[in-house]
Amino acid sequence: MAVSTFPRRPSALSAHARALRPAERLCHATGLLLVLSGLAHLVVLAVDGGPWDGPVSWRKPVTFGLSFGLTLIALTWVTSYLRVGERLRTALLVVFAADCVVEVGGITLQAWRRVPSHLNMETPFDTAVSMTLAVGGGVLVVLLTTFAVVSFRRRPTGPAGMALALRSGFAILLIALASGAAMIARGVVLTRTGHQQAAYHSTAPLKPLHGVSLHAVLVLPALAWLLSRTSLGEPVRRRIVTAAVAAYAAVVVGTGIWAARTW
Repeated sequence: MAVSTFPRRPSALSAHARALRPAERLCHATGLLLVLSGLAHLVVLAVDGGPWDGPVSWRKPVTFGLSFGLTLIALTWVTSYLRVGERLRTALLVVFAADCVVEVGGITLQAWRRVPSHLNMETPFDTAVSMTLAVGGGVLVVLLTTFAVVSFRRRPTGPAGMALALRSGFAILLIALASGAAMIARGVVLTRTGHQQAAYHSTAPLKPLHGVSLHAVLVLPALAWLLSRTSLGEPVRRRIVTAAVAAYAAVVVGTGIWAARTW
């Protein structure tokens, strides 16, 4: 049986992988490792047991590993559509990747030590970890806000609907950052005033809003990209993206109202 000597045509995915810059490859690899860490701790939870909720739970390395990993991969991808200098984008992404590792690493360390990670001032070491996570959170706010501002200053590139998806995703992401800052601020106040246990539980009402808002910057651009792979015309694709943005915003508003009523 004759074997064809014609080279295989590379797929779009493999072509995209070869086009990635070293910093992008690093960020994708780091994000994948964080996702795998989250999945590994899901296995630990299944084997070791324990509560899903509460300040000391295997849930935290699971959810933070998955969330930070997916967010890092998503940001590396979506920022390629932003009109920003490549050197600046590379620097911001590398710092973001390092910060993601620090955040997930600190949370995972404390989970294995069976102590709370955030708002834990019980010992000097716990205080150092907690403050490191808080500072890391501040760095995340600065980096992600910078990308959000860039997306609104100059119209992003990409297929039909991508500009709206990106701008909406970053706008909703700012809500996630604000809710995260509010959780930390309230928890710190309660901790400093001697209400440690109340501080651990004070973040619960804002967690759904924070989680839903955090991933809009992945979901909405992914929808715009997937629609670009179909035979639908550009006007139809833009209307679908617009409807998706409205639906996502409605969910965010709903979780925000619930948070306001229960906080």
